[in-house]
Amino acid sequence: MSAHHSAPARTGLLARFRQWLLPDAVRTSTRVLAWLVLLSNIVIVATGGLVRLTGSGMGCPEWPYCTEGSLVPTAALSWHSLIEFGNRTLTGVLIVIALLAFLSVIRLRASRPELFALTLANGIGIILQAVVGGVIVWLHLPPSLVGIHFVISAALVANAAAYVARVYGGPGPRRRAVSRGFAMLAHITSAAVAVTVLIGILLTGAGPHAGDDLAARNGLDPVLWQHIHAWPAYILFALTVVLFAASWRTPSALRLRFWTGLLLAVELVQIGVGLWQARTGLPILLVNIHMVLAVSLVAAMTAVIMHLKTTDAEAEASVPVAESSTIRAR
Repeated sequence: MSAHHSAPARTGLLARFRQWLLPDAVRTSTRVLAWLVLLSNIVIVATGGLVRLTGSGMGCPEWPYCTEGSLVPTAALSWHSLIEFGNRTLTGVLIVIALLAFLSVIRLRASRPELFALTLANGIGIILQAVVGGVIVWLHLPPSLVGIHFVISAALVANAAAYVARVYGGPGPRRRAVSRGFAMLAHITSAAVAVTVLIGILLTGAGPHAGDDLAARNGLDPVLWQHIHAWPAYILFALTVVLFAASWRTPSALRLRFWTGLLLAVELVQIGVGLWQARTGLPILLVNIHMVLAVSLVAAMTAVIMHLKTTDAEAEASVPVAESSTIRAR
C-alpha cells in the first residue's frame, strides 16, 4: 500500500477512535460506561467491607505504599495485606472507569451539562475517598473516619445511579411529572433511607466488626443500637409500601412502578439478611452482603427520585399520537 493510500486510512482510524473515546452524542458506549461507574462503586464497597470485616485495615500499614519502601505486600506480611492491597488496587480501576466516563461526555458539556457535572463529581469523589482512606490508615482506623469513608462511598453510589438515570434521559430543563404529594412521599422515603444507613454505620462501629483489632470501637451499646437501627428501617419499609402502591397512579412512561418495586425488593432482602445476621452471631459473609445491600438501597432510592421529573420532549414523546395532536391543536 502506498503512503498516499495509507494516510487517509490512518486518518479514518484516528477519527473513529476519537469518536469512540470522545463521542459527540450519548451512545451505547456512554451508557455502558455509566453502568460500569455504578457497578464499580458498589463492588469497592464489598471489597472495602471485606477489609473491615476481616480486620485487614492495617494489613498495609503505610499509604500510598503498602509498607515503607514497598508499594506491594512483601512476603513477610500476612493475608490481611493482600486483602487491603486488593482493595487499594481496585481504586485504580475506578479511576480509569471514571476518566473514560468523563471523556465520553466532555464534548457534551454544552448540551448535557448535567452529565459533565456528574462524571466530574464522581472523579473528585474517588480522589477524596482515596485521600480519606490514606488518613484513616495513618491514624490507625479511628471508627469515626471509617464511618465517613462509608458515607462517601454511599454518596458516590448515589451520584453514579443519578448518572445512569440521566444518560437514558433527554437534554433540556426537567420538570416534576408526578403529583406534589407523591414527590413529597418519595423525598420523605429518601430521608428515611439516609437515616437508616447512617444509623447502620454507627451500629457497625459499635459491634464486633468495627475494624482491625487495633481499632477502637465508638463506645455505643451494640444491642441498644441494633434496635435503634431497626426502627427507621421498618418506617422506611412502610413508606416504601405506600410509595409502591401510589406509583400505580403515576404516568407509565416514568416507570416508577418498576423503580419503587425494585426499592421494595431490595428492602425485603435487606431486612431478611439483617434479621438472619442478628440471629446467627453476625457472620462476616452476611454482614458484607448487608453492607452491599445498603448502598444498593441508596442506588434504588436515587433512581426513584430521578424519575420524578422529565423533560418536555420526553413527556410529549410518551403521549399517544392522537392525544399529542389534540394537545397541539389546543
